Amino acid sequence: MIRVVRLGSPRATNEGLRLGTVRRPPRGVKKRDYARLDYYDLWLPELAPSAPLVAWATAKPWTDARWAQFARRYRRDMRAPAARRLLALLAALSSRTNFSVGCYCEDESRCHRSVLRELLAEAGAAMPQ
Repeated sequence: MIRVVRLGSPRATNEGLRLGTVRRPPRGVKKRDYARLDYYDLWLPELAPSAPLVAWATAKPWTDARWAQFARRYRRDMRAPAARRLLALLAALSSRTNFSVGCYCEDESRCHRSVLRELLAEAGAAMPQ
């Protein structure tokens, strides 16, 4: 089962491995402490928004229209063959083991992880209700 989480938040019971789907590692945290501090066990930046998309997203405040455009652009990025293969792999693994994916953003409704949650569900991932 895949959980979608905020990196740095306390782990759930039986959460399993935590995958960081972020462009950059956490600032000011030593690599050896990433897992201990509940950031992530493995870094998977291939499922993070592209650097140009992150730059565009952080250039102005969010509006509903801007968020919709971001979500469309991120979905387009995730249609690339490598991203599609990763999503399919994670979906397949989700029926056999527990793990989580996440990002640092406080508000999931304005974070790529909300779109990633949808993409994983669309790929057939086992996810909590």
